[in-house]
Amino acid sequence: MTRGEISLPEAEYLVLSSRLIPDLDGGYTIATLARARQLAAAGADPQLLTFDPADAAAHAQHREEFARRGAIDDPARLRNLFDESIAPDGGATAWLRAAASPALSAGRPDREYRMLRDADDRPFAALPVIPGNPDWHLTDEPVLVYDGDGQTIGGVAGFRGLYRAWLAHVTAALGDVPIIVICESRQLGELIADWDDPRVRIIHTIHTMHLEAPYTPDAPMNALWTRWFALADRFDAVTWPTPRQRDDVAARFGDSIRNVVVPNGIELPTVGECAPEPGLVVSLSRLAPGKRIDHIIRAFLSADVPGAVLEIWGDGPARAGLEQLIAERYCADRVRVCGVTADPDAVLERASVVVSASAFEGQGLSLAEALAHARPVVSYDVRYGPSDLLAGGGGILIPDGDEAALADALRRVLTDAELRTRLSVEAPAAASVWGDDRTLEALAATVRDVLATASRRTAAV
Repeated sequence: MTRGEISLPEAEYLVLSSRLIPDLDGGYTIATLARARQLAAAGADPQLLTFDPADAAAHAQHREEFARRGAIDDPARLRNLFDESIAPDGGATAWLRAAASPALSAGRPDREYRMLRDADDRPFAALPVIPGNPDWHLTDEPVLVYDGDGQTIGGVAGFRGLYRAWLAHVTAALGDVPIIVICESRQLGELIADWDDPRVRIIHTIHTMHLEAPYTPDAPMNALWTRWFALADRFDAVTWPTPRQRDDVAARFGDSIRNVVVPNGIELPTVGECAPEPGLVVSLSRLAPGKRIDHIIRAFLSADVPGAVLEIWGDGPARAGLEQLIAERYCADRVRVCGVTADPDAVLERASVVVSASAFEGQGLSLAEALAHARPVVSYDVRYGPSDLLAGGGGILIPDGDEAALADALRRVLTDAELRTRLSVEAPAAASVWGDDRTLEALAATVRDVLATASRRTAAV
């Protein structure tokens, strides 16, 4: 399997994601689909396996939309556990019925269950509902399985039993070949950390920050990360999107985990002759509290550059508060909340400068894409991403939380043509480090390394 000069080892490739839904989960969805796209371009023909229990019609719409956007080449390779749990003649399909134990045919009497039905309203499975518990996926309470007559025939031990039964079914069809599982979800990782099939090598990717505030290398972690780190040495490799995060993790947790750097790659566009719109400042991210778009609004207004306009692209729970701030500042003529864009490249092409005020990042895909479009970046220097992304130039790093410095940097880039030109010239070279080919080579090297040794799970048995 090759892409140009990059060679991927011969194996079957499975990409596991909790869910993949258009315009949901921000950079996670983009990065997961981009990795699958890179593998497909290299000839690996990966299957994307998802585990969310939406109905089959919704999943079909998701596939259609991703295909329309060019995010997936073959919609049939995007598969879902629950779509494949339904028998055509009613009830659960054969692999799920075979996995069900009659001893698990009833849940706790006080437990609420979510009944799953097919398009003809026939039940095929029921999921235990565990509200308000972030560890819901770890329950051993049975997932109930139904036959074509709507009768319970047994159950599997929790979501772990359900997910593993499907994975066993999927991999049984692959034969006696190496299987590279790229796990994109921490929750899924916890459920497959003891998967001892000797064919399987698990490469667990990380997309985000592992620390709590104040986000220093020794800062506390929430319980989800603490539990994950306790089993991370069971994965054949753990990939971090930036060297800085990999180094912080290695310094804190030692060398029991195989930590490597595999960034989330971006397609490097041919930098065209499209001139930016003078004075246009762009923020492109999910509108969540941690993105601190309010800092950007205040800094932009403080910069007070005549004719400048701020466009805020994205959506999320912070949107209403941002619109209220804009109304309070009477600046709707200069600050616009534009919603989600289906064409971020076109937005970036119009920008004179791209700005970020995130409290933390996993990598900062929109910043990498801005650099690829030769657009200067102004960003707080936070863990993780901005300092790695701008190591080769193309932008200005600001001390975290310093709104006055953020305003000054925006003012300088917008009003100093020589500075703006220099940053624009530096930007594509800085972005090239994060291009598809570089990241695919890092992934290929990791695959070669994990295939060269026994599975960390079978070796420990």
